Amino acid sequence: MERPPMWKRAVCTKDCPDTCGLLVNVEDGVVIGVKGDPDHPYTNGFICRKAKSFPAHVHGDARITTPLKRTGPKGSGQFAPVSWDEALSEVADRMQSVAAENGPEAILPYSYAGHMGIIHRNAGHAFFNKLGASALDYTICGPAATAGFQASLGKGPSTEIQQAAQSDFIVIWGSNTLTTNVHAWPHFKQARKNGATLVVIDPYRNRTAKAADMHVMLRPGTDAALALAMMHVLIHEDMVDVDFIAARTVGFEELKDKVAEYPPSRAADICGIEEDLIIELARGYGKANAPYIRTGWGPARQLRGGMAMRTIALLPALVNAFAKPGGGITRSLGGAPSNLDCLKRPDLRPAGTRVVNMVELGNALTSLDNPRIHLLYVYQSNPVAVAPQSKKVLEGLARDDLFTVVQELYLTDTARYADIILPGASFLEMADIYRCYGHNYIQIAEPAIPPVGECRSTLSVFQDLAARLGFNDEVFSMTEADLIERILDDNRDSPFMRGIDLPALKAGRAVRLNIPANPYAHGFNTPSGKVEFYSQAMADQGLPPLPDGEIWRDPEGGDAYPLECITPPHHLLLNSAFNEVDAIRESVGVAAVMIHPRTAEARGIADGAQVRVFNDRGSCVLQAHVTEDTREELLVAEGLHWPGLLPGGGANQLTSQRITDMGNTCAFHCNRVEVEPLKQSQDN
Repeated sequence: MERPPMWKRAVCTKDCPDTCGLLVNVEDGVVIGVKGDPDHPYTNGFICRKAKSFPAHVHGDARITTPLKRTGPKGSGQFAPVSWDEALSEVADRMQSVAAENGPEAILPYSYAGHMGIIHRNAGHAFFNKLGASALDYTICGPAATAGFQASLGKGPSTEIQQAAQSDFIVIWGSNTLTTNVHAWPHFKQARKNGATLVVIDPYRNRTAKAADMHVMLRPGTDAALALAMMHVLIHEDMVDVDFIAARTVGFEELKDKVAEYPPSRAADICGIEEDLIIELARGYGKANAPYIRTGWGPARQLRGGMAMRTIALLPALVNAFAKPGGGITRSLGGAPSNLDCLKRPDLRPAGTRVVNMVELGNALTSLDNPRIHLLYVYQSNPVAVAPQSKKVLEGLARDDLFTVVQELYLTDTARYADIILPGASFLEMADIYRCYGHNYIQIAEPAIPPVGECRSTLSVFQDLAARLGFNDEVFSMTEADLIERILDDNRDSPFMRGIDLPALKAGRAVRLNIPANPYAHGFNTPSGKVEFYSQAMADQGLPPLPDGEIWRDPEGGDAYPLECITPPHHLLLNSAFNEVDAIRESVGVAAVMIHPRTAEARGIADGAQVRVFNDRGSCVLQAHVTEDTREELLVAEGLHWPGLLPGGGANQLTSQRITDMGNTCAFHCNRVEVEPLKQSQDN
């Protein structure tokens, strides 16, 4: 008799705002299928193609299932299996010897969003704090966007995406929603069915832009200038809500003086778009009954990314979009539970411990001293692929005096440089609690299958290392269940956590946080309690207190390189994830770069030809995709392919370690480059 399938609830662990509810089909301890959970109130039973590949991700033939020790040169990929006891003993011994000889700050952890569950994403913090290792500043992704948005509208969740279904004018600003936030699309689609206009603002014609009613193809880094020009039209043509501005904002008179500097004619020159298009966009927004903006992370990937997000975030206040059902602005949602001190244990970190910005990993491994980094511990990340200026990262990893530990599922480019590889458990092999940043629900997931081979969870590895080093604080003996209970208890007084249905949460169901659909209805969590056109807090930090459209170009590229290059997400990849899945990689095909026909013609580049994209920081070899879907001065390389799969290394060889204006983030989309046919570069 054929057995019925066993479906278990799970949560997608990838760095995506949707945080999908999953159903996992398990047979004899093996994942044989994954589908969306129809009972999830936001993701509603559908998932992306990437998530459908989780069975191959968990059970791939190339998965590392036993600890490995390097036997060949660094980067050679030559390893031999060892026992967990031997591997962890060597790691612990190395930590003790490095700390004794150079001080504990000679040890650097490096991790980020390879797993988005609260417990295992943060499982190493207490350990490295207790150790006294250099602290990592976790800034590589969102802090510029966060800092800019908060300067205008304050901390906390923004407008719930579901509200957009009632909007009549939707602006998707710097987000390829159909690739990176697909569960928002049904709400936008419903609005369009009701007659709404959908506008996409993005430097190239991506999947979402092709589906829009209007596409504003502006130059990268000019978002603030466009927003200021829209403000100019709104104010000049009396489309602002004077009562709301008087009662709920500060600095409007100063703002009027600033926007006077950005008439549509000037912004058109800055942004590389038509003046009439700016006016049409501003009028559409100003005359809408319920205008709504969904911001992506693209505008904040520039050196002036914080200011870009700050300026965009001010637009709803001019028309009081917050008061209109369907109106508002969304940047990030959820975010609770937020008090994780019982897990991270910041109190264990010695005062004055050195902090290393993760954006500057290349510099940290090659030039940081006093003390120099002698032990690098990598988990939940693949820095050779994701960190900027990766040529420097590789240079550092190749050092003979650097001992590198990598906890991983597959032999990534970073793992190839490890001295010890520890086989990590997948998200389906461990329990965790998941918050999100694209909707207002949280969920607990239990293991769907036992660990594959000898794989172990991040938490268990750090607890074992803590025992070997004699760390006996309570956190180092707590189970996943213990930590989940403690975190929920520590956050019981949070207004967002009030009224949580604990039995439903513990049963694995998605539970709504106590967050209103319009969190701005009763005020703004800024120093003034109002929308801050003028920010005294920014002035106190030495930052411009008013929005500004100034552009910072790649200072290292200068005028030597005439083209801009951005690296937005590929539809089938997520950061560097899913490169390990054969079927996904085959569907993605060769790594390509989008080049405008006139740009290609001027350089003798044919469609489908191999080209070298380069600047002073490095180069990569890609296949030319000649298309009018990009601007003439802009190259677009979608996706983050593993560098080892490309003939000339990864696209992050081109990116800089320069820090953004706010948030200490990486300006991934601010790169001056040149491109040439590969044959010409070889001849040279």
